[in-house]
Amino acid sequence: MYFCRFKIKIEQNIMSKHQISIKFLGLEKIDEILKNDSKLSLSDESSRAIEQCRSYLDKVMEEEGKPIYGVTTGFGSLCNTIIPKDDIATLQHNLVISHACGMGDEVPQEIVRLMLLLKIQSLSYGNSGVQVQTVQRLIDFYNHKVYPVVYQQGSLGASGDLAPLAHLSLPILGLGEVYYKNKKYKATEINEKFGWEPIKLQSKEGLALLNGTQFMSAYTVWVLLKAKKLSWVADIVGAISLDAFDGRIEPFNMAIQLVRPHIGQMLTATYFQKLLEGSEIISREKEHVQDPYSFRCIPQVHGATKDALQYVVNVIDTEINAVTDNPTIFPEDDLIISAGNFHGQPLALALDFLSLAMAELGNISERRTYQLISGKRGLPSFLIKNSGLNSGFMIPQYTAASIVSQNKTLTMPSSSDSIVSSQDQEDHVSMGANAAVKAYTIVNNVEKILAIELLNAAQALEFRKPLKSSPFIEEVIKNYRKMVPFVEKDTILYPLMHASQRFIQDLEVF
Repeated sequence: MYFCRFKIKIEQNIMSKHQISIKFLGLEKIDEILKNDSKLSLSDESSRAIEQCRSYLDKVMEEEGKPIYGVTTGFGSLCNTIIPKDDIATLQHNLVISHACGMGDEVPQEIVRLMLLLKIQSLSYGNSGVQVQTVQRLIDFYNHKVYPVVYQQGSLGASGDLAPLAHLSLPILGLGEVYYKNKKYKATEINEKFGWEPIKLQSKEGLALLNGTQFMSAYTVWVLLKAKKLSWVADIVGAISLDAFDGRIEPFNMAIQLVRPHIGQMLTATYFQKLLEGSEIISREKEHVQDPYSFRCIPQVHGATKDALQYVVNVIDTEINAVTDNPTIFPEDDLIISAGNFHGQPLALALDFLSLAMAELGNISERRTYQLISGKRGLPSFLIKNSGLNSGFMIPQYTAASIVSQNKTLTMPSSSDSIVSSQDQEDHVSMGANAAVKAYTIVNNVEKILAIELLNAAQALEFRKPLKSSPFIEEVIKNYRKMVPFVEKDTILYPLMHASQRFIQDLEVF
């Protein structure tokens, strides 16, 4: 790992390897849980809340004859179909198996891990009517790193992420497939391995497992954690490009930021000044009066992305700590309410916003790459000696442009679409699940675009010698050269591009 020394703000909360209790989870806390490979356990408070809710639901069903959606009735447009008491357990079992209709690629295991964590969190509040043993089985899956096979396609982002969560829940019943130590097993095999008996669902439990936004939320958490890092990586790479291009530091002066005081803009400008502090290149007299927008407007563009990401953090911190199944049970108030907390609109809008904000980081990055290879300001054409005989860094920019173009097509907002389902009962849906998968692709694409810019920026910086950049940038380049050499003449570039991406993945920003 390579560490960047300059930090705007650091909060170090080192967690032990001991078990943690499920309580409030923020994005940073989840990051700590994942990095420390922490084990999960239910707190006594959560266990009591779950038991009390289950007992209350059983009592209501025993004493009252009125229909309760999804408990004594069918689902969706079948909400007025009353289910006989003897068939209530079968109803919940049938719900899970009938809704496991996923298609497409498998969801990455790191996302499934988050789905388990977030489903456990949502059920732990005691408003869902599940058994403690059902939640405990999800915790067992998480702690033993048993990840159900889930598919990317199938959720409309309303009524919860029904199809993906059905696949997440199948192994609880001893059905479906799971991954364990990167090997795929039938759920029956993994249950036998760990001595687990299939859970027999009681009333409401299938609905509690399938309703919810944990597919969308898990993708949002993963994408946000990566996007937040890449927003700072973009600053580091952009600073290297700025110095390599012989750019000006004046646009990063705080006086400029204070007369338009967006938080992200001010953070970006401050960070750039620290990154470039002590550079012989940035401090020398310039022949040019101003830089192209892709350099001069970095505080405004990078900063706007930081602000957008903070908005999404606020949304997901609320969603992570929410009850999103239906109906919702309030034992203390003697209420069982069928409503719409499963609707993914808050996440769908936020994910579309995140996608657009991150795509713009890639967009401006590719423009800086293009400027670096254009033979301007004393840099050789395509950043290679003896250009003509050598094509140099001509084609990596093509690759970056191709990826940028793909991102542009993916930024069409999923949340602007809705398709009626369940015989008009579910007549407006968020399509947040599609927004989540697209955001995942876009953020991974931005990492590749930044890797290409870094490849070009490091190459260009060599042509500024004997002048030196800042001590920080010189240290980054020194470490970078351990993985990616300077290119003297034409060579096969894709291994260097891939190595550049690995360098960014290993870079610890905060």
